[in-house]
This record gives sequence, structure tokens and C-alpha cells, in this order.
Amino acid sequence: MRNIRINNHRKIKIPCGKYSLNLGERTLIMGILNITPDSFSDGGKYDELDNAVKHAKKMAEEGADIIDIGAESTRPGHTVISVEEEKERLIPIVKAVMDEVDLPISVDTYKSEVAEAVLKMGVPIINDIWGLQRDPEMAKVIAKYDAIVVSMHNNNGTEYEKDIVESISDYFRKSIEIGIEAGIPRDKIILDPGIGFGKDTNQNLEVMSRLGELNDLGCALLLGTSKKSMIGNVLDLPSDERVEGTIATSVMGTIQNIDIVRVHNVKENYRALKLTDTIVRGLKWEK
Repeated sequence: MRNIRINNHRKIKIPCGKYSLNLGERTLIMGILNITPDSFSDGGKYDELDNAVKHAKKMAEEGADIIDIGAESTRPGHTVISVEEEKERLIPIVKAVMDEVDLPISVDTYKSEVAEAVLKMGVPIINDIWGLQRDPEMAKVIAKYDAIVVSMHNNNGTEYEKDIVESISDYFRKSIEIGIEAGIPRDKIILDPGIGFGKDTNQNLEVMSRLGELNDLGCALLLGTSKKSMIGNVLDLPSDERVEGTIATSVMGTIQNIDIVRVHNVKENYRALKLTDTIVRGLKWEK
């Protein structure tokens, strides 16, 4: 692994529907709301409307800046669902959360038809685990609604011809090109290195140690490590005991100029990152 690269934090304000994302002032927190029956961490807990809304409110109270709602698990071995089933799961809960929680909503989907359905409702962020490179209509749909895209790196398998971070950077350059050609402004493209997707544990650790190199791409960065197998493998812990490990990765991300972390445990990460941001970003501490 190479030396960790600590960066000067950029500051940018991105329009986000009726909201805005103020990046660089502090690390923003995206709270995960899985409404799937089979997610690896919390499958089946929040797939009922009342429970989903209650959990979204709780995350907002604990310091979340964005609520990310996903209706199809993307864990290894997950069951693929149809566009119609995904919309049936998503739309009532997205509507209820938007009515009850005063935060921007992100929807985790790689299907353009699903994306368009929620964008019509006013959702301002689409979180695409295939980085605009699976569904050829995705970038056009996102541009049509002037939305933000979280473009994640993914790969079929863990084989790479080049250095892992160089490979991720090449993938992102293609995603950025697809987005810009479709009409998505560069400042509305957020890059996620895809920890746990198409990478083994050692590759994930290598990427974690070199996150700072991705700043050269000139886009905002998001890190999603929450409770993932990399943490479990290093600490030899099941998914429900990986909160401290998740916090360690969130802190490592903030040090290397990550703008947003995507986590299950909002309160714990919020507290850790408030202190980290105070130190790393030079925030003023007041009694």
C-alpha cells in the first residue's frame, strides 16, 4: 500500500432539488434506508411503510444530511427483481419519507425506468451502482431532471489488468464522459469507489489507503463501507458488530477528502466525524 494522501478540502455548493449540498465544510452523512427483505445488514427491518418512515425520521434526528432508499439488495448473491416490483416497493415509501422528512432523498437503483419514476416525484439524487455504464438510458434520464448522480465503481469479478486505483480512475473517467455527454454537469457527478463491489478484501484495503488519489478526477467523492465484509474479515466480526470498524473507515475517508459517507449507524458516525472534521478541516470549536 502507498502512503495515505491528505488533501486540502474543496468547498462547493451543489443544487439538489429544493435543497443544496454544501460540500467541503464538513463530511455529509447519507443514512441508509434499505426497504429490501434480503439486505445483508438490515433486510426485512424497514420494508413496511411505517417502520421505514420511523427509521428515516430517526436518522434525520441523529444527523443525517441525505436519506438513501434502496428497494433491491445488491449484496453478493442477491435476487434480481423486476422494474415493476422495484417501483412497487419504492414509490409508496419514497413518497411517505419525502412528506415526513425534510431532507434530500437519494434512490439506490441502476435501472433508468425506476430512476425516472422517482425523479418525477422530486427525488434529486440517483445512486447508480454501475456508474452510468449498465443502463444506456440512465444518464439521459438523470440529465432530463437535472438530478445528481452518485456514480459507483463496479466490476464483474476481482481481476484487473492494471493497478486497482488506476483501473477505478479509468472507469470513472468513462462515467464522467457518459454523464457530461448526456448533459449532467460535472459538479452533479459524485464518485463512489465501490468498496465491496468487484474487489477482494486486500483490494478494498488498498483502495481505502489511497482514496485521496481519486481527488484528481475533480468530482465530489462518496464512501460506502458501512458494515461491509472488508471490516468483518479484518476484525472477524459479524455484520451487526461492525459499527466501530465502519467509523474507522469513515474517519479515514474524511482525512482523505471524502465529501459524503453512506452509513447505517448515523449517530455514531456523526459524532466521530464531528470531531474528525473539527481537527482535519479546522472547524471552530465553540463551548
